[in-house]
Formats: sequence, structure tokens, C-alpha cells
Amino acid sequence: MREQSPQAANYALIRSLGVVKHKNRQEFLDLMIGGMIKSRSVQFGEIAHCIEKPIKLESIERLIQDFFLKTDFDYRSLMAYFLCFVHHDKLKLSIDRTEWDFGKTQVNILCIIVSIGKMGVPLYFEMLDNKSGNSNYNDRIALFKEVIQVVGKERIEFVMMDREFIGQNWLSWLKTNKIDFCVRVPKSHKISLLGGETLRAEAVLKEHGSTYLTDVIVDSVVVNCSISIDKNGDLLYLIGTLEPKQLRSVYKKRWTIEVFFQALKGRGFNMELSRLRCLKKYRKLFAIACMAYTLCWAAGIEDAKTDPVKPKNHGYPQFSVFRRGLNLFRKYFKNKIFDPILRIFERALIRLIKIPKIIG
Repeated sequence: MREQSPQAANYALIRSLGVVKHKNRQEFLDLMIGGMIKSRSVQFGEIAHCIEKPIKLESIERLIQDFFLKTDFDYRSLMAYFLCFVHHDKLKLSIDRTEWDFGKTQVNILCIIVSIGKMGVPLYFEMLDNKSGNSNYNDRIALFKEVIQVVGKERIEFVMMDREFIGQNWLSWLKTNKIDFCVRVPKSHKISLLGGETLRAEAVLKEHGSTYLTDVIVDSVVVNCSISIDKNGDLLYLIGTLEPKQLRSVYKKRWTIEVFFQALKGRGFNMELSRLRCLKKYRKLFAIACMAYTLCWAAGIEDAKTDPVKPKNHGYPQFSVFRRGLNLFRKYFKNKIFDPILRIFERALIRLIKIPKIIG
């Protein structure tokens, strides 16, 4: 293993899992991931400048265009790729959407990540072709069925969601499948006690700084409930299947998916600057950006084990673990310093042994 470069190790992982088919496509995917990290861009011209091949720049750009036109991803295998970098047995999942427009093209992505610490690892995503509207319960259920095919229900610890992810059909499906959840609810949704009394959330909170309820009915689903005031002075109305006093601490972890989206956008690879107009190609581009992000995140985590991040005077670290890993990868490409980057692939290839059992 020590004889390999990190890029050779990443290629071995891509090839073993069959993320894309055919050796040449697998090699080129590995090169594009490196080019994206070097350039911090998803624009084909910028990536092409950072791919080292003994051919003209115009030829590399045509190869990139050809890749997006003809290459299909196996998105279940891609899930397995991401799982190779996840060191937790139980998965705390967060689901959310991110969206932006490029001219008349509306990009609307529904995504599930694994929350780890203050950031997260992508797991699965779909493009929604609904004019930037909210996801519906069929979208969410389809997404989770794909995840369950790879990770199994028993490995999901719980799911965290914001106010978009409500509704009887969706929450009932989670309960039926014994998937624990925590979701924020708009304050307009009333609480029905099992005795028949119906209350507004503000009324429940009037005399207390926080209120915890068990076995109440919200959106026609029996749930537990936590009602309090958040740091902005707004009502924090949470429901779920977890213990009522757990809900607030669990919900705080949901922010990791927002940090992930920020890393793919302005703080990382500038996804919003892509000029693609085809949603099928956009999904492939998002996949490659997620792979680049995951490698950087994992390298940052690994480096922090031996060189802990020191907080600045304001109490926060100078860089996130993602940015730290991004800097490490760019140093590797410049100076060919393998550690700690090679260690993330050593661990990933060990975890790879368990992946066929999960998929099978």
C-alpha cells in the first residue's frame, strides 16, 4: 500500500466498487476529482487546466465533455464509496434540499448526508425536476429506500429534518419502518393530546422556558414533542420518536448538512458557477464534487488526530476540517507529500471489505 500514491489508491477504490464502468472512465474520474480539488472549481475549463495529460488542453476539455455525455454513475456503488470514509457504525442522517438557478435552468437537489461532528459525509442525492419546489413524501421515501438498500435500517440511528419535511404520509412511513426521527415543525401545526384537547404550541409554552410532551398527535401522527425558544428568540417546535429531552440536542446536529452545502458552493468548489443546463449531467457533476469534498473532509479529520486544530482568539478554529483537508490535498499535488492523505485510503480500503456484504 505504501508503494501507491493517493491517486492510485483512489483509483483502486473507484475500480473495486464500480462507481463508473470501464477502466478508462475510472482513471479519468480519478483525474477529474484531482483537477477539481486543485482548481477549486466545477467549471470544465478550470478542471482541464489542472489535469496532467500529455495532450492539448482542448483535447482534455473534450474528454471531460465526453465523460459527462456518455458515462453513467452507479449511485448505489457511489454510496458505498462514501461509506468507506465513514468511521461510525451507527449513522446519524440529515436530509435537506439545496437549490439555485442558472438562467432558465433550475437546480434543485434533495440530499442525505451522514452527520459526523460539525460536518457530514454525503450519502445519496436526487435531482428534483419541480421548478425549485419542496420535495414531496414520494421523493423522500424513494431516496430512503435507496439508502436502506445499501446501509440497512439497523445502521440508521436517527434522521434530522427541518420544517419542509413534515406531513402524515412521510412521518408515518418513518415510524412504520422503525426509523427514529427529529423534525422542526411550523408553529401553526396544532398539538392534540390523547385525551382530545387541541392546543397551539405557544399556548403550551406560556408558563415555562421549555416544555416536553410524550405521545401527542401532530399531523395525525403520534410523536413526542419539545417546545422552547431558540437563540434567535423564535419558537423551536420539535417532534419525533426520540425522548422529548433529546430532541433539541439532536436537532442541533442538523446544521451539518448546511455546512456541507456551503463547502460545495462558495467555500469549496463553487457548484453554483457551473454552466450545465442538463439535470442528468448536473447530478454527475454533483457526484464528483461530493467525492472531492469527502476526500478533503477525511484528510482534514485524519490530520487533526495528530495535529489538533487550535482555536483562534474568538474560540473558533481558523479552518474547518474540510478546508484543512483541501489545503493538504493541494500541497500533496504540488509537493507529493503522501501523509496523512495516504492513511485515509488505507482505512477506506479496509472498510471496503465489509461493503459487498452490505450491498449483497
